[in-house]
Amino acid sequence: MDTGSLDQWLVLALLGLPLAGFGLTALFGRRMGTKAWIIAVAAIVAVWVAAMYLVDQTLFQHAYGDGGLHFRLYEWIPAGSFQVDVNFGLDALSAVMLIVVTSVGMLVHIYSVGYMAHDPGRWRFFAYLNFFMFSMLLLVLADNFLLLFVAWELVGLSSYLLIGFWYRRRSAALAAKKAFIVNRVGDLGFALGIMAIWTTVGTLNFGDVFTRLPQLLASGGIQEWQMIGICLLIFAGAVGKSAQFPLHVWLPDAMEGPTPVSALIHAATMVNAGVYLIARTNPLFAEAPEALVVVAAIGIFTAILAASIALTQTDIKRVLAYSTLSQLGYMFASLGVGAYVPAIFHLVTHGFFKGLLFLGSGSVIHSVDEEQDMNKMGALWRRIGITHVTMLIGSLAIAGIPPLAGFFSKDEILGDSFKNGFIWVWGIGVVVALLTAFYMFRLMGKTFYGPSHVDPHVEPHIHESPKWMTIPLILLAIAAAVAGLVLGLPFDGGLIHQWLDPLFSATESVLGHGGSTFQIAGIDGVLILVSTAVAAFGLFAAWRLFGFFGIGPQAARVAAVTDRFKGLYTASKNKWYFDDLNDLLFVRIGGLLAAGLWWFDVHVIDGTVNGIASLTQSSGRGLRQVQTGHVQNYALGIAAGLIVIALGYIVLVTR
Repeated sequence: MDTGSLDQWLVLALLGLPLAGFGLTALFGRRMGTKAWIIAVAAIVAVWVAAMYLVDQTLFQHAYGDGGLHFRLYEWIPAGSFQVDVNFGLDALSAVMLIVVTSVGMLVHIYSVGYMAHDPGRWRFFAYLNFFMFSMLLLVLADNFLLLFVAWELVGLSSYLLIGFWYRRRSAALAAKKAFIVNRVGDLGFALGIMAIWTTVGTLNFGDVFTRLPQLLASGGIQEWQMIGICLLIFAGAVGKSAQFPLHVWLPDAMEGPTPVSALIHAATMVNAGVYLIARTNPLFAEAPEALVVVAAIGIFTAILAASIALTQTDIKRVLAYSTLSQLGYMFASLGVGAYVPAIFHLVTHGFFKGLLFLGSGSVIHSVDEEQDMNKMGALWRRIGITHVTMLIGSLAIAGIPPLAGFFSKDEILGDSFKNGFIWVWGIGVVVALLTAFYMFRLMGKTFYGPSHVDPHVEPHIHESPKWMTIPLILLAIAAAVAGLVLGLPFDGGLIHQWLDPLFSATESVLGHGGSTFQIAGIDGVLILVSTAVAAFGLFAAWRLFGFFGIGPQAARVAAVTDRFKGLYTASKNKWYFDDLNDLLFVRIGGLLAAGLWWFDVHVIDGTVNGIASLTQSSGRGLRQVQTGHVQNYALGIAAGLIVIALGYIVLVTR
């Protein structure tokens, strides 16, 4: 590494500062008491400042060109032909990820100062947060697959620690274990994909892999099915980390962690790692369009599945958790149809408005004495005004109401799906847009409007959250309101396209996409009108059913709807029985199978081995009795042997 390069040192500072913050907070945080947050928060503020400088250099000053900044720190594994370096890269995609990770991460740290003020384990919490930030930044900046995989696993470890932060609560401990185990399933596929890449091209560096694998495919060095297999194995890792079907079951349970954890890991950063991975490996997926169809299918199915479950949940954080699953499904569907820039655009806008919604839900929970059931809320809009307004902005943004952020990114995904020939993705996506607007304003209606259902003992104590919590809400609300305008206008000529189009243009060219221009007076305008009208209809339906302001709750109408679709309602409320199915297949049937294999192992395999050993021992004990040590006994034995031999000889001769 060139030690004179300030920018390279700043990249290392992005990793070193949170790692140092983790170590210092873990060592001295307990002694610091209520000030345990100081080191951790200061480290992340410094990280944000350094990251914004690097973002400016990368995206605005173009200091590193289209290829970005790449450098080698040291040789990590020198084992014959298997050589791996610790090398880092910063390009437009990494820079965009830095905006989301560091900005939301910093605001979550600040918010946590107020939220965790009375928790005796706050020092441990801030140490874990810093460790997570180190892991996530390493994932974004890694420039080879093995270093990325190390960061991938560290992010999983961080998630486990933060979900199970309140480990004395059994539900939190089980949720952490569930997240860890389910993620390992996807990670196994990712690890196999990395092994397949190494055995095929003999390197794990991104640049070399993205060049050599397509060349091998073109020259016949590998078959098409091998390229598809590698891509699907990589996608398996993304499915686990980003909680896509069928590995989606861990994310809703992860809401057992403190609310800032939900905002940081399970809304704005960690769950985006899978989207980032597919976007990063876009040159490989460009050569395997069949794999991209699988990505699109899994994504859009997860989107509508999660949205259908969110319709009936009553825990405010679980509604947002299923909303996260649904929006991640949108992103994967966008990647699958070849709309890479809209997918990353939605990743950015989603990071802001979903981080806002989770932190807002934490403010609501804080104000009603840790209650999370929306049926025990209502009429809070006057009592916690800042939380209400900011969450309203976040809800409008995720519903796709113009001109807020979600409108631009979501409609670009739907528009590109339609124009790229994936009409089925567009159709399902429009239905998801309707459901999204409905369940988000169902959440707003149950939480903030209509009559109060708050516990009478809690009612007098309802209050707005402290400034440590409301200031991050206000800043995220501003981002959720204007990010789409700043990054998206004038649509396909906006900043986000200027930054990322050079990175994905070759892939889109191979796929035959990306040639059309935006036409507000043409098909694009029609598609925008359709999706906006659908979102407005979903909003209006929720407004009518769940009682906004003076209208009052329409309990009879809600009851009539649920009675008419009672079977579907019950299935949705029970999360379409996926947890029950997993329990049946992997816990009960899998447990019986494991018990049967254990019995076979103990009684047949071990029994056979142990039986032979016992027979040998008993035979030895019997034969040992012959060895008396007396000469006369040995002489008698010799004589008896001679007699037997003589008799045998006589019998044979006389025949």
